[in-house]
Amino acid sequence: MRRDATFRSVLKAVSREAGWEILRAVAEGPTRFTHLERSTRVSPRTLSERLKELTELGLIERVAYPEVPPRVEYTLTETGRVVIEVLGELERILGAFEERL
Repeated sequence: MRRDATFRSVLKAVSREAGWEILRAVAEGPTRFTHLERSTRVSPRTLSERLKELTELGLIERVAYPEVPPRVEYTLTETGRVVIEVLGELERILGAFEERL
């Protein structure tokens, strides 16, 4: 994927409904679907779509454990950590700008 296409894809995914909230929740450490569902208050369908999208972009890693019942955990990748840092800084800067208005 070209650099500008990747950039746009990441921004699009993070700016979609609950994208940023999910990314930040996963940044707290390995987490499961039900925990994300409770902590973000996102519908299961939307949560599933965002997790799939963020995983395909390489921001989140999905680990399925061969257990009964099945257990799946989501963790932030190194790329995801960088995106969190950059967008967190942007959020801080824009918050400071907003206070001046």
